[in-house]
This record gives sequence, structure tokens and C-alpha cells, in this order.
Amino acid sequence: MALYRFRVTFEDYDDVTREIDIKSTQTFEDLHRAIHKSTGYNPEYPSSFYVSNDQWIKGEEVTFLPNQRRIDRGVALMEKVKLSSRIDDPHQKFYYTFNFDRPFDFHVELMKIILDENPNTTYPAIVKSVGDAPRQFVTVADAATAATADESDFDFLNEMGMNHDDTEDFSEVDETGEAVSSRGSHDDEAEEEEDEFGNEFSDDENYEDERRSSSHDDY
Repeated sequence: MALYRFRVTFEDYDDVTREIDIKSTQTFEDLHRAIHKSTGYNPEYPSSFYVSNDQWIKGEEVTFLPNQRRIDRGVALMEKVKLSSRIDDPHQKFYYTFNFDRPFDFHVELMKIILDENPNTTYPAIVKSVGDAPRQFVTVADAATAATADESDFDFLNEMGMNHDDTEDFSEVDETGEAVSSRGSHDDEAEEEEDEFGNEFSDDENYEDERRSSSHDDY
């Protein structure tokens, strides 16, 4: 009996690969479960294989735990479809989407056909595993860790007793490379403006005193 060796890769994680040997008479559901035995994921989520061309364009669909829309369309079920019935190319490709609510997409490619199975091996069999699969779900702890990583960008402000809003105060750098507070520069401009008006009014007061003095002398 012939065996198929499939190479399985995440579409978005090229460094994570699996190779799986499976009997030609086994079903797409068997392959579905074998993939998630290799990733550590819970396989009990709606998913589909799509017969694909070399550009990974989706064709005929074979599904698992279908919704009503797929049932109404009469989409074939994984548990009822043997792999051999959808393979007509020695490098047949299947585009595979796992868990439509929080999907992972995979490229599944037939690498070779093995004519002699090992009687001591239970199939499907994972024959090669490279890289760790990403987490199936992002937990609250994962989100908190990511938030902490983002906060680390502002550690230098925390050490200075400042908050994130204070970053707007450092919009310029002087010729020595030190940060210059933009707020301080605005204050300097305001002081110069005040001095300018202050001097102007001061001149007016001197003029008024001189005028009064001159008028008094005329009397």
C-alpha cells in the first residue's frame, strides 16, 4: 500500500515545518489530526483543506465541522474523503485553514510517494519536526507580557520620574547631543516677548515723567 509524505508549513512562519507520512487510503480528517498532533493544537475546530495549484490558489474544499452554509453548499466532509481521491499530481498541494474563528493557514505539499510501508509504524506518522509552533491562542498572560515589553521603551523616562507625555518636551537636540526641552524654548521666547513689551512700556513711563517735569518748569 502506498504512503504519502506531506510537507506542512505555516503560511506565516516559514521556519516551522512538519513532515508526515500517511496512507493513501486514509482520510483528510486523519491528516488534519496528524498535523495538530505535531503542533500540539486542539484539532476540534472547524477547518478546511482546499485542493490548490502551484500558486496556492484555493480550489475544491474538503471541510471539518462545517457550518450551515457549507452544509447547504454540500461541501465534502474530511471524514469521508480519502486522500488518494484528491491527488492527481506527484507534487499535489493543499491550502489548509485551521480554526476559522482564529485561523492559522498552512501549505501542505506532497513530497513523495513511498511504495513500502513500515509494518512497525502506526500511520499517520510524524517523520520530521522543525521549529516550535506558535501558541494556538493568545492568553491574558501573553498580552500582559507584550504590554510590558512595550513599556520597556519608556524605562528611561521612569528613571527620570517622568511620564510618557513628557516625551514631547524633548523635540530638539543641541549641538552637544543633549536633549533640549521644547517647552523650555517656548518659555524663553515668552520671556523675550515680555521683555520687549516691558521695555517699551518702560520708555513710555520715562517719557511721561519728562513731560510732566517740563510742564512744571514752564509754570
